[in-house]
Amino acid sequence: MKFGMEEWNVVFFTIWIAALSTAIILPFGVGLAWLLARRNWPGKSLVETMVSLPLVIPPVATGLILLKVFGRRGPVGKILEENLALEIVFTWKAVLLALAVMSFPLLVRTARAAFEEVDFRLEQVARTMGSGPFKVFRTISLPLARRGIIGGCILAFARALGEFGATILIAGAITGKTATISVSIYNLIQLGQDEAALVLMMVSIGISFVALWCGERFLRPAKP
Repeated sequence: MKFGMEEWNVVFFTIWIAALSTAIILPFGVGLAWLLARRNWPGKSLVETMVSLPLVIPPVATGLILLKVFGRRGPVGKILEENLALEIVFTWKAVLLALAVMSFPLLVRTARAAFEEVDFRLEQVARTMGSGPFKVFRTISLPLARRGIIGGCILAFARALGEFGATILIAGAITGKTATISVSIYNLIQLGQDEAALVLMMVSIGISFVALWCGERFLRPAKP
C-alpha cells in the first residue's frame, strides 16, 4: 500500500493541530495546576471534578456538549458568529477545540503533581526574603516543576493525537479539512480500505510511541 501525499497531509495536520492545542492549553493548565496544588478556595473540589470529567465520560458526550455550546444556535457559537463572523463547528477550529478540551485534564493533573512535589519550605523562604507571589512562582515553583510540566505537555500532545469521539461529533470527518489520523482511519474502514487504514494506524502508533516514551523520560524523577 502506497503512503501518498493525502495520507501525509492527514499526518501533518494531526501533528500540527495537536501541537497547537497543547500550546494553547499550556498557560491555563499550568496556572490552574498551581492553584490546585497551592491554594484552597470555596468550590475547589467542584473545579477539580469538572476538570477531570473529560477523562471519565464518553468522548462523544464531551463532543455533544461542545456541539451544543459552540454550534450556531449555542450560547457561545451564536455570539461568535454574530459578533465576530467566526464559525467553529465543522471547521479546523472545532478540531482544535475538541483536542484542547480532551487533553487539558492530563496536563493539569500532571503539572499539579509536579507542583506538589516542590518543597513548600523553599517558597516560604523566598517570601520571607521579600519575593512576591509571582516572583516565587517564576523563580522557584516553575523551574523545580518544569520536568513534570514538560512531561504533562507531551502526554497531552499524545492524547490529542489519538482523539476521536469528541472530534468527529463537533468537527465531522471532512477529508482534507477536519479529518485527523483517527478520523481518517475510521473513514478508510468505512470505505472498505482496510490496508490503507492499517498503514495509517501503524504511523499513528509510531508517533504516539515516541511521544509517550519522551513523556515518561521527563516524568521519571531526575537522578541526583
